[in-house]
Amino acid sequence: MASTVEVVEAFTIVLAVATLRGWKAAGIGTLAALGVLAAIVLVFAPLLALVPLHGLQLVIGVLLLLFGLGWLHKAILRAAGVMALHDESAIFERERRAIGDEAARHETTADWIAGIAAFKAVLLEGLEVVFIVIAVGAAAGSLWPAAGGALAACLAVLALGALIRKPLARVPENALKFAVGIMLSSFGVFWTGEGLGVVWPGADLSLIGLVVIFAVAGLAASRLLAPNRLEVA
Repeated sequence: MASTVEVVEAFTIVLAVATLRGWKAAGIGTLAALGVLAAIVLVFAPLLALVPLHGLQLVIGVLLLLFGLGWLHKAILRAAGVMALHDESAIFERERRAIGDEAARHETTADWIAGIAAFKAVLLEGLEVVFIVIAVGAAAGSLWPAAGGALAACLAVLALGALIRKPLARVPENALKFAVGIMLSSFGVFWTGEGLGVVWPGADLSLIGLVVIFAVAGLAASRLLAPNRLEVA
């Protein structure tokens, strides 16, 4: 779910590049970024096996908690109407204008500029996916299911996007971020506790209770903030 959100955002920019300069420039930039991300996983993932499990769970738990709360915070504000919802169609048009203007100023290197734009988009969004995959996989003791989930999300978004060739504006991105924020925050609390030696009642089943707590708190916060709703264009 987390990977789906990031891939949708990256695909929007890659699609903007493709509509301006063709799929060759967009494809080269995308493949180059994926190669860098794969190298990062191959280099850093095995090193995590050298770290003691409790220490790893503590560090990753804290990082996941901070990461998840950041997503949950923004999702709550958007659900309450305090922040504008993420609009992939608007982002697509903005990126296409920006890339088009830059390419027009440097016509001889326009394809390079477009390829670099696709590379940066996939790399930046992909780094968040890599962090989640490595963190969740390492703390759970199994990297491959997490990597498989990220790969499935990537293939699903790319297949759908290639089929319709439009920004995936109808993907319920804020709902996904809300759910992912709840999940990452819950895992963050759970693994932080594990790293500190906390014995959770019901072992792994206590995760369900943490999910419920974060979900109820998030929904309640969005309701409480609703009177502060801003009018957005």
